[in-house]
Amino acid sequence: MAPETPAQAQTLRYFTWDEVAQRSGREKERWLVIERKVYNISEFTRRHPGGSRVISHYAGQDATDPFMAFHINKDLVRKYMNSLLIGELSPEQPSFEPTKNKELTNEFRELRATVERMGLMKANHGFFLLYLLHILLLDVAAWLTLWVFGTSFVPFVLCAVLLSTVQAQAGWLQHDFGHLSVFSTSAWNHLLHHFVIGHLKGAPASWWNHMHFQHHAKPNCFRKDPDINMHPFFFALGKILSVELGKQKKKYMPYNHQHKYFFLSECPRPGQGDSLGRGPEGTRGGSDSPRDDRLSVGPPALLPLYFQWYIFYFVVQRKKWVDLAWMITFYVRIFLTYVPLLGVKGFLGLFFMVRFLESNWFVWVTQMNHIPMHIDRDQNRDWVSTQLQATCNVHKSAFNDWFSGHLNFQIEHHLFPTMPRHNYHKVAPLVRSLCAKHGIEYQSKPLLSAFADIVHSLKESGQLWLDAYLHQ
Repeated sequence: MAPETPAQAQTLRYFTWDEVAQRSGREKERWLVIERKVYNISEFTRRHPGGSRVISHYAGQDATDPFMAFHINKDLVRKYMNSLLIGELSPEQPSFEPTKNKELTNEFRELRATVERMGLMKANHGFFLLYLLHILLLDVAAWLTLWVFGTSFVPFVLCAVLLSTVQAQAGWLQHDFGHLSVFSTSAWNHLLHHFVIGHLKGAPASWWNHMHFQHHAKPNCFRKDPDINMHPFFFALGKILSVELGKQKKKYMPYNHQHKYFFLSECPRPGQGDSLGRGPEGTRGGSDSPRDDRLSVGPPALLPLYFQWYIFYFVVQRKKWVDLAWMITFYVRIFLTYVPLLGVKGFLGLFFMVRFLESNWFVWVTQMNHIPMHIDRDQNRDWVSTQLQATCNVHKSAFNDWFSGHLNFQIEHHLFPTMPRHNYHKVAPLVRSLCAKHGIEYQSKPLLSAFADIVHSLKESGQLWLDAYLHQ
């Protein structure tokens, strides 16, 4: 698609924030504001390269900071946006809504400019090359374990552990490419993203983009962050939403026991309702959750049960044939590599053991930064407040950095999603100072404490639901 310009006859108008807020998509029309300019994205959402939902989540709001955060070639993107421009904010209007902290927003934008001048948005390609090589070496070591030592119990388990490590670490690496944080051009990031997530993991890049950018745009915002679509069908999440659910006398699951069944369970797909087929409002099919958002499952079940069938459903339904081709190369490679050593039954046993171990690794690491934090509907707060109330860090160490793919620096990653991960620790002191100045809590904790807080927060919100259900 070539860059477009507004029609010559079109006259730009002045708008107020109230007028923009009315175009949030509820009446189909969607506007948003970037750098005081007003854009009509009603038709463009379907063509947005990052997905229709992630841009729609900012309809009726100022989207300047997410625009700056997600795009690596902003000048080029602005050229494509010209055809969507319909006006700008009136001169007497503030640059963003009254729900947002003006001083904090301005200081963060200054911090971002400082970070760019320091070169912290530029990647060390050697770091990522070595990271990829260590994944490939572990992959070879897993196969050599069976080839050299045979297929008895101990080599079999060791091979499964090595392959699980490969899958987890490849998951963190594809995350880097998906966020465009390695190369300066989108094309190279996309190519390597396809290779790592498609050929090394057997998953579609388009599926990851569709889900993950929504999470970054509005983390822990109910109905906008697909990572918390487990509420209310399987878990009661967050203090506010749990009490609300109890007051409404809704009970899809025994939430007061959710901290126990988190360890071993799988939940219905959002939109399916309860066992009687009722939606959230008691009517059949009454959910307003996006029908193709992810299942919400406990650690053991996520990848073996959900991942394996849903990714194929996704690519076929959306006709993502390039993704499907990359995925097939993974399954052909791993089948031809291990079936001659283990046979079909042995291969299937190994494969699902790997997915089981990887699933636990993935869920605990990704949820430790978010589930214990504030969860609510979108309050349209400023970028920094939105990210900080939904994220926390885990202390830096060589093991924690490697084990979590540097997602122990979740705060810095959410504030600067295109920043190469090896620079998170460099910007962390600057972010901490900004938070201290504005009285924003900057949480960082030990790894095991972060894991325990997942369970503690589930237990707390489950009890809040029960108290409200019984007494309010």
